[in-house]
Amino acid sequence: MDKLKQMESFVLVAAKGSLTAAAQAEGVAPAVMGRRLDALEARLGVKLLLRTTRRLTLTAEGQSFLEDCQRLIASVADAEAAVSAGGLKASGHLRVTAPAGFGRRHVAPLVPGFLAAHADLSLSLNLSDRVVDIVHEGFDCAVRVGDLPDSSLVSTRLADNRRLCVAAPAYLKRAGIPRHPDDLARHACLTLSSEASQTRGWAFQIDGAVQHLRPTGRLDCSDGQVLHDWCVAGLGLAWRSTWEVEADLAAGRLVSVLDDFAAPPNGIYAIFPQSRHLPLRTRLWVEHLRAHYGRAAYWQA
Repeated sequence: MDKLKQMESFVLVAAKGSLTAAAQAEGVAPAVMGRRLDALEARLGVKLLLRTTRRLTLTAEGQSFLEDCQRLIASVADAEAAVSAGGLKASGHLRVTAPAGFGRRHVAPLVPGFLAAHADLSLSLNLSDRVVDIVHEGFDCAVRVGDLPDSSLVSTRLADNRRLCVAAPAYLKRAGIPRHPDDLARHACLTLSSEASQTRGWAFQIDGAVQHLRPTGRLDCSDGQVLHDWCVAGLGLAWRSTWEVEADLAAGRLVSVLDDFAAPPNGIYAIFPQSRHLPLRTRLWVEHLRAHYGRAAYWQA
């Protein structure tokens, strides 16, 4: 049985959430889709999906393998497009969305170079800290930072993202230094509003497991830059990404705390709707981001 077809079937089943829906999308019987998955799991020697009569759930191995399969399938599509297009230039309009703070610093500055390399393309960039529904709102690609709860979208990891709990020295002098995540309950914590993208709370590794806490305070905001400014001003503790606070840490404007409980890094991802054949303009955009984010020197600049 064709290995690539097995992988494509696995990705489709994960996206659709059931064998029946995936089989209908491809126009085959559910039993055919089931045999492909069985053969894939037998060949790998691991369980990728937990199947019940009501739902399918990815195992930890399945989630990891899903990302690899998505990347491989996209690479194959890129190779086919490069040959079949005969060097044809990408054209059309690309709609991209990204979190506001990250987008200002690390997406918008990369747009001019991308358009300069592809003169027949145009691009619209939407910056928002809410979780944009890229399928229903018509976006070709989203850049997202953090955990990805929705496996119905195709994702490719572009870089690691690490978050720190930080505060201004003046605040720590006034309120004391938290020694354990439980101490956050006694501190002023600057949090994103509930409609923003940081919905799972602040992540810490406690007793060998990652736990998500939801600290509270008198101030919250839907804009991460405002939280950053409030934190520098000494109004409380904030949980921010290293790309936001590295310069402040180096200059002494902010200090990191609870480093012994720091959670493992999550990711910076490119997200796009489930599609067997992504437009060339979308694939070129993702590779443009990967080329920059994949260089350590980029983040140190």
